[in-house]
Amino acid sequence: MVYGQFKKIEIIGVPSDLGTHVRGTNIGPACIRIAGLKNSIETIGYEVSDYGDVVVPIRESLSQRSRDDFFVEEISDICWQLYHIVQSTLTDGKIPVVLGGDHSLAIGSISGAISFFSKTKQRLGLIWIDAHADLNSRETSETGNIHGMPLATLIGKGDNRLMPRAVDNTCLHPHNIALVGIRALDPIERDICKGCGIRYFTMRDIDERGISQVMEDAVAIASDNTDAIAVSFDLDAIDPTQAPGVSTPAMGGLTCREARLALELINKSNRLCSFDLVELNPICDTANKSAVLATELVQAVLGQTIL
Repeated sequence: MVYGQFKKIEIIGVPSDLGTHVRGTNIGPACIRIAGLKNSIETIGYEVSDYGDVVVPIRESLSQRSRDDFFVEEISDICWQLYHIVQSTLTDGKIPVVLGGDHSLAIGSISGAISFFSKTKQRLGLIWIDAHADLNSRETSETGNIHGMPLATLIGKGDNRLMPRAVDNTCLHPHNIALVGIRALDPIERDICKGCGIRYFTMRDIDERGISQVMEDAVAIASDNTDAIAVSFDLDAIDPTQAPGVSTPAMGGLTCREARLALELINKSNRLCSFDLVELNPICDTANKSAVLATELVQAVLGQTIL
């Protein structure tokens, strides 16, 4: 089965900002929908359905105990819902396009893909495009915010309360994970990144080698003896001058064209099985610029071309 040839898409919203102290990503999925996501995917030949949103509690309704624990229980419940939705979507022969919401949601979306492939003894590759490595744990994080921990959790280095139950991690190996675009890491996280087995490509690598060569390597890493590729794309991978609507901007990022090319090259591999687009914060945006860009990025990873 060639996942890149699937012509059915399921849009899934995760309206949560519980993983960060910066408010606003909870309205990200709605703004991407309003920017015309469904129609923009249909124009390139896909059948598109919209699952709606997973259930996310209102922050103000939660207890001080939850706040003190950085909403671990609530985020775990969100990820558990998403885990089941993504599994079901893949079983139905659809590619899940998961709209965030903060990046903690990837624990659920990628776990769902892991479980789907592990049932048939298949293996999954992962390309994580982000300004941050997201490899912190409760012990190493300077903020305690869970949106800085999802990749660590997925490789078994984070808080095990966050990982959906019954996930067989044997189908995702660190050496099949490519981390692209990083440029803003906590001090201890630098050492974690170097020692965890994940292949990483910093913005310096992209500056020196070009996005095309870096993505060629990233796709090869995620494809090495695997059956499909999941992609998790944080909008803060793009320079904030071009994508201002994010919660944790970091200067010196990808241009819009580099981001599009990166996703076009992933599509060319014909291995895409799921796509996360996270961390749109409309409160920080300018005239919905980043939400419109988000729809264009989804089109790129699904195969839109100039001609």
